[in-house]
Amino acid sequence: MNNNVQYIRTCSIWRALEVVGDKPTLLIMESYWLGARRFTEFKSHTGLLKTVISDRLRKLIDADCLEKVQYSDRPKRFEYRATAKFLDVYPVALCMLHWEKNWGEREGKMAISLTHKKCGGKADPSPACGTCHKDIDAREIDWANGPGLGMMKATYGRRRSSSNPTTQTALFDNIAEIIGDRWSALIIRSLFTGLNKFQEIQDDSAIASNVLTERLAVLIDKGIIEKFNIPERRHSRYKLTDKGRDIYPILIALMNWGDRWYPSPKGSPLLLSHKTCNSDLVLELKCSTCGKSVTFTDITFDVELTKPANTIGLPAVPRI
Repeated sequence: MNNNVQYIRTCSIWRALEVVGDKPTLLIMESYWLGARRFTEFKSHTGLLKTVISDRLRKLIDADCLEKVQYSDRPKRFEYRATAKFLDVYPVALCMLHWEKNWGEREGKMAISLTHKKCGGKADPSPACGTCHKDIDAREIDWANGPGLGMMKATYGRRRSSSNPTTQTALFDNIAEIIGDRWSALIIRSLFTGLNKFQEIQDDSAIASNVLTERLAVLIDKGIIEKFNIPERRHSRYKLTDKGRDIYPILIALMNWGDRWYPSPKGSPLLLSHKTCNSDLVLELKCSTCGKSVTFTDITFDVELTKPANTIGLPAVPRI
């Protein structure tokens, strides 16, 4: 028996991060939402190395998120098309965009204007409760262990904190630095479930102590969490700032996607309820103009770029 094997709580967020919890992958997905379909378009928009793009596109194909389709015989050319599984990540993208608009550094970045086709108004889709339609506040959410809760083997690939060069056109470059680093995302997940001591976070996520120390310092530096001491207690505590709490809808969207596409046979490992209306929490993205739910097919967009030389001539509407 291998005594070095570590086990952690089962988590749909973890399963989702195994697929999309990587900054290059998130930037490639962002490029797709903005109209990129061909390899050269992904390269131009993200600024990533060709080998990195090839690797991430292959992994998205292996995960049944993309299909590589030949569209020309002479010369032979291919493009990438989204599956239903990929399109179902759209709420994650909208939640990330909402966070980026509130908290991201905007200088030199791409600006995007969304329009809700059903009402014709400018839309800044905000994460809300699908029952009472109130904006989601992490402090108003209760959670309980679900029927799918169990223990799973902690298996990590070799990943480092993201430092890949990109152009200055990324929509959610700042939040991709956090969600695209799985260690950071799992630390935030632990804090949202009430685990705020170093050892509690380490036990919950199976992160090596040196990596955990480094990521906590990074999250503090980014203003996502803060460290505080209680004089009568021996251990320091960590808590989320307002900026950090606003990441919660992104994790909910990741959890929903993981529940749907990587389900536990027994059900969801985690159950969420909205204290404001005393109902099970169902995430919706609400149009800022009409207050109705929006989906991928409901939205068109216009893009403004501060540095046009970095762009790929993106279309005004997304191509499915």
